Amino acid sequence: MSKKCIGIDIGGTSVKIGLFELDGTLMDKWEVPTSKENNGESILKDIAVSIKAKLKEKALILSDIAGAGMGLPGPVSPDGYVEVCVNLGWRDRYPERELSQLLEGVPVKSGNDANVAALGEMWQGGGKGVKDLVTVTLGTGVGGGVILNEKIVSGSHGVGGEIGHIHVRDGETEKCNCGGIGCLEQVASATGIAREARRMMATSEEPSLLREKGDQVTAKDVLDAAKAGDRLADAVVETASRYLGLVLAQVSMTVDPERFVIGGGVSKAGDFLIERIWKYYDFYTPISKNKASIGLALLGNDAGIYGAARLILD
Repeated sequence: MSKKCIGIDIGGTSVKIGLFELDGTLMDKWEVPTSKENNGESILKDIAVSIKAKLKEKALILSDIAGAGMGLPGPVSPDGYVEVCVNLGWRDRYPERELSQLLEGVPVKSGNDANVAALGEMWQGGGKGVKDLVTVTLGTGVGGGVILNEKIVSGSHGVGGEIGHIHVRDGETEKCNCGGIGCLEQVASATGIAREARRMMATSEEPSLLREKGDQVTAKDVLDAAKAGDRLADAVVETASRYLGLVLAQVSMTVDPERFVIGGGVSKAGDFLIERIWKYYDFYTPISKNKASIGLALLGNDAGIYGAARLILD
């Protein structure tokens, strides 16, 4: 029987787990609750128990597993050390070592969840077939991941790929969640797009469908209205797209990927958004006609388990 591998994506609410063939075929996936009591003491134990139960169900044993990978919500040092995972309550842990012991010596590797998701998109998603890509996740915040030569680039301090916190807007007065001011996340995330719409409604008398939503307006409302020809909503999308295009150009000039893969809830706007971003990205990269393409992520919430499983093939 051929070896299998396991991908684990640890989130603040649930842990997603996938059982894979080594060629990336997903055999099964399931979830367990993230138990954060006592600073997340039982999280890894719960994962190990769940994996053993699934293997028994599949008539497999631990020696059939080539390894397990984990995506963690925080920076991960090259030696597997995790200084802090705020959403889990972890501090000063070596989760790779701990889970390997719980799985009786099965090799375990880990990485930051955003970077691991990027690896998943490269392996079996929107970046399949390329070796160098950058993912941009437009959700509540703006996340990112850099993959070069099929390897995660997390940097010396674990903040590689944090493109949501690149400064883009001078004159901003509100602070970002990171403590900075004028970050990409403040204008191009789902929350940022909604905030931009509220600001524009407050400072403009332009008629708009969004005014019916008032302070409850969402990024989806903005994108839907823009698609319908609403001028105020269109201006909001144009602003977000301009800053996204600018940052992609800056990243392109730094790491020169083959492809940018855009994911997250905001990316559901599809080509309508991609074409806007491309317009500005192309404008800000006149140095060469040969440049990265921009496409959509394909794996959705499964990107983390795919990328985690891919970790053990390195």
